[in-house]
Amino acid sequence: MPETLFKVDVNKPMQEQEVPGHNRWHPDIPAAASTDPGTDFRIECLDWTNGQVRNDDSADDIRDIDLTPCHVLSGPIHVNGAEPGDILVVDILDMGPPSGPGQQWGYTGIFSKQNGGGFLTDVYPDAHKAIWDLRGLYATSRHVPDVEFVGIQHPGLIGCAPSHDLLARWNRREQALIDTNPDRVPPLALPPLPQNALLGTLTGSEFERVAGEACRTIPPREHGGNCDIKDLTIGSRIYFPVYVEGAKLSMGDLHFSQGDGEITFCGAIEMAGYIDLGVELIKGGMEKYGMTRPTHMPIFELSHLQPRYSSFLVFEGVGVSEDNTQHYLDLTVAYRQACLNAIEYLKTCGYTDEQAYIIIGTAPVEGRVSGIVDIPNACVSLYIPTEIFKRPVIPQDVPSRVAREARLPHAPGEPQINQTRVEFRG
Repeated sequence: MPETLFKVDVNKPMQEQEVPGHNRWHPDIPAAASTDPGTDFRIECLDWTNGQVRNDDSADDIRDIDLTPCHVLSGPIHVNGAEPGDILVVDILDMGPPSGPGQQWGYTGIFSKQNGGGFLTDVYPDAHKAIWDLRGLYATSRHVPDVEFVGIQHPGLIGCAPSHDLLARWNRREQALIDTNPDRVPPLALPPLPQNALLGTLTGSEFERVAGEACRTIPPREHGGNCDIKDLTIGSRIYFPVYVEGAKLSMGDLHFSQGDGEITFCGAIEMAGYIDLGVELIKGGMEKYGMTRPTHMPIFELSHLQPRYSSFLVFEGVGVSEDNTQHYLDLTVAYRQACLNAIEYLKTCGYTDEQAYIIIGTAPVEGRVSGIVDIPNACVSLYIPTEIFKRPVIPQDVPSRVAREARLPHAPGEPQINQTRVEFRG
């Protein structure tokens, strides 16, 4: 087993760990550990809410979650020799839930509109929760019956520290967005917030300064961060742009499984656990490989480990909202419609609205941009693997077909061709 560079006790919050992690992005957060390029190591992580969710049947904990301390991250890890302009190469070697008794479980939350919301928060404004039992590769839930699937485990959040300049750019542009509608619920973005900031081992006046400048961890940005890419799994290799000395790699928000989009906001199967990584450096790699655009992000190689589902039911959506408003090549509206169409269908299979919403958020569902050029409608498709269900989910009322071979007449001298005639029978 690789050396553990960052340890956590899952029974304690992050601020009480022997070496605390952090829940904001800032270049001046001290490193929690260091390592050399060419090494492999283990990082242990708490769940993203710092232990606020319980393994029970009530959604009150989801309703009442305090988002100000989220996400709690393990790190930063200082990689010796890393300098701005380099590329940090990170291999995901292994990951999973904690190994202790009673700890192989995760959860999914539909957040209330008043506390974070979700992709469909105006349709589903109230809090709900599903607890998942994790056994080997598989997830099942007492709250979502007749569903079992193979999880694609991945870090929902992983990234390097921003430079001071990059941090300032984030703050300026996000505040400008907030200013367009400062009273929106949920808000358009989250500005720096000293309340419940956790900044590693920083204390005193330095803590106060950094807490007032540091960015929240909620969105993805140029350094990576909270990208929630389900295919960033065991066997993936990530190429991170380096913005500060030592790179300062941090991670958390481990997921056992997720559908594309993590649409309920807490839409993956969230878990505490461990992740094993290996690191290397490409000196001067950002310039060499064209990762110098102002909004360039990390790139990664796809793993060879993927669930091998072969049967899918596919739902489409276009850029027309429910009130019949036409949008121009709007992928967000199109994806919303694909999700709503899938939910309405799954309700005919015996699932509630909330169960259907949770299924398409947690199962290895694929969202694809199918058309982005045919004005005015963008088209998005949502692929749901049918093999995850233990009840029928394919339409059962299709008339059966009986195929019968018949020889059709042919002209003299032409070869005879076997044709198939299809007959419908009631």
